[in-house]
Amino acid sequence: MTKAARSLVGIGFLLLCGLPVGNATEETYRIDPARSAIRFSVRHMLGTVNGSFKQFSGRIGLDRERPEQSSANATIQVRSIDSGIARRDEHMRGSDFFDIAKYPEITFQSRSVKQIGNRAGDIVGDFTMHGVTRTITLHVRFLGTGKSAAGAETTRWRVTTDRIKRDDYGLRWSNNVERISMIGRDVGVTMEIETEPE
Repeated sequence: MTKAARSLVGIGFLLLCGLPVGNATEETYRIDPARSAIRFSVRHMLGTVNGSFKQFSGRIGLDRERPEQSSANATIQVRSIDSGIARRDEHMRGSDFFDIAKYPEITFQSRSVKQIGNRAGDIVGDFTMHGVTRTITLHVRFLGTGKSAAGAETTRWRVTTDRIKRDDYGLRWSNNVERISMIGRDVGVTMEIETEPE
């Protein structure tokens, strides 16, 4: 990687995570849902169930003078779940699983940020799903920059987590059915995120 490329990557990560890159006032960046994706996967007897959430939003509050005051948050509308089978999605929206009438959103609120090299970093924060809040770590990798339709500079990221355990959030249905179907209790999550200045 050239020196110029390293500088660009470093600046991009600092913008996302709220670390200082010179003189600036507080800024806000938003996740562009039209150019972003949140996907999940769960092991199943017949293979792997892959799905996504279609509706979500998020913001990054950047304070370059006081980076510890910076923040990142995201909200997912659980009703937008899409596993490719409408009947299964309706079941997951119901009281047996997500119970969207009581818990319509999944949220993340950052607590701290740690840069790891030029391209990557970890964001630790509170993850709330199905009424349960636990601390998780988002592993973030910078993919590059681009331009929005309005000409503003955008940044693109790949975000992953350690596998999330359904049991930790009370997302269990029937022990017998799940055992027979060999439905995995761990969920893999991958996100492709594009942000732009708000």
